[in-house]
Amino acid sequence: MDAIRRFLQWAIMPPQAYAVYLIALVLVFTLSFYAGTLKPTRTQAPPPAMAPSAPRG
Repeated sequence: MDAIRRFLQWAIMPPQAYAVYLIALVLVFTLSFYAGTLKPTRTQAPPPAMAPSAPRG
C-alpha cells in the first residue's frame, strides 16, 4: 500500500504528470481502437415474424 501511495505522489509531480497523462491517453486510444476492430459474435437470430396481410380476393 505504501508503494502505491509513493508512486502516486511521484506521478503527480509536474514532469512525470505529463508523461503519465500521455501514457494514459495512448492506452485508452489503443484499447478503444482494439475493441473497435473486434468482430462481434454472430448469434443465430430467429426468422422474422410474418406480418399479417390484407386478404386477397
